[in-house]
Parts: sequence; C-alpha cells; structure tokens
Amino acid sequence: MRWLLYPVKCLLAGFIAMQIFFALQIALWMSLDPSSTAFQRAERWRLCTWHWTCPVQSHWVPYDKISNNLKRAVLVSEDDIFFQHKGVRVEDMQKAWQKNQQQNQQKTQTGNKSKIALRGGSTITQQLAKNLFLCSEQHYLRKGQELIITGLLELILSKQRLFEIYLNSVEWGEGIFGVGAASQHYFATSPAALDRDQAAALASALPAPKCFDKQQYCRRGSINYSARQEFVLENMDRVALAPYPKSGAGK
Repeated sequence: MRWLLYPVKCLLAGFIAMQIFFALQIALWMSLDPSSTAFQRAERWRLCTWHWTCPVQSHWVPYDKISNNLKRAVLVSEDDIFFQHKGVRVEDMQKAWQKNQQQNQQKTQTGNKSKIALRGGSTITQQLAKNLFLCSEQHYLRKGQELIITGLLELILSKQRLFEIYLNSVEWGEGIFGVGAASQHYFATSPAALDRDQAAALASALPAPKCFDKQQYCRRGSINYSARQEFVLENMDRVALAPYPKSGAGK
C-alpha cells in the first residue's frame, strides 16, 4: 500500500507548496504594487500575442489619489459591505449554489450538454483572488482555490490595501485595467477628479466591462447600464469608507 501513498503525499506536498507561494506573493504586496495579474497577462496574450506594441492600458494610482465618489460607487456595484465582512458572503454563495444547481437540472432535463457557467456570489476579495492568481474558467475546483486565496488576502493585507489593488487591477474594457486607465479612456480625466456621475458610470460597467466598452462583446444580451448607473447613484451615500491602515493586517 505504500506505493499508493507516495503519489498522494506528492500531491499534498505540491498543494501545500503552492499555498505557501501564494502567501509569500501576497506578503510582498504589503509594500510593493503588483506589476500585473494573471487575468491581465492572459488578456495581453489574447490581444497582442508576440507583438511589441499592445493596446493594453494600465497605470497605478495610489489609494488617496482616487476619488471617494468612485470608491463608494464600486462598493455599491460590487460589494456594499466589503469593509465589514471577512472576505466571503456566505448567503450570497448559497444563493449562487442554488442557482447553479437549478441550471444544471434544467440542462440535464433538456439534454443540453454545453458547459455550465456558474453564477457568481463573489465579494471584492474573491474577485481579486481570481484575477491575481487564477484562470477564468468556471468550475468548483477553481472556486475552492479561490476561497483559500481569499482567506490569505484577508489575513495578510488590510482592507484598504485590498481595495487599492482591486481598483488598480480590475478590468474596465478591452485592454483597460485599473482606474487610472479607465478614467483617462472614458472621461479624459484623472481618478481624483471623477465626479459622481462619472464614478457611477464606471462602477456600472464592472459586471460586463468589455460590453460597456465595445458593442461587439454584447452578443449574449445587453445590460441596462443606465439603470445600473441610476441605482449606484441612489445608493452611493449609503456606504461608508472605513479608515483602515494602508499596510499590514491590522483590521
């Protein structure tokens, strides 16, 4: 039976080593800004392959140089209790699980064997975990690894630092990453100068940023961005920005 245990031990050791790598990488981001994310690199390859010039826009903006209008707008759009939870919203994940099970049953009953796209219940921290380290494929093994990385992010980095990295790395259109590139691309202004309407417009784009940027990506159905923007505007004053420290895990 020992020969059966050996590959299991190797797999376990490899899994633990990978988690240690993730933890060390995250610890570096307490003081260093991420140069790119796994999702950015994948998009750069999709758009540019081996070309030296590439239409990918991204530049880092410090947290205190980003308009509070945008911070509040993004919280309303993506995760309104981000500064209160510990990285995961269990109720939202349960709803997502139930929705996915219903979709699976419908696919089975109709005989449709196409890939099931999982409905998300992700917090900002979970989105960040996926974008920083993981592929875009949707399956439960990837979701499990995402939860582990989410825990590491919440353990090592402050909420403010997590939000800063998110705002500087999230996709806002085809080849547009981070608020620095997005504010210039859409409004020809700086992140610090974004007004309420501009901030709400950018926040409304986050669920489907490529469609917001280019009509060709809206084939699967259009999102009512105007309605989303109105919802964000109505609720921006409801969310608060907690004064968390910029680095360390002091939460």
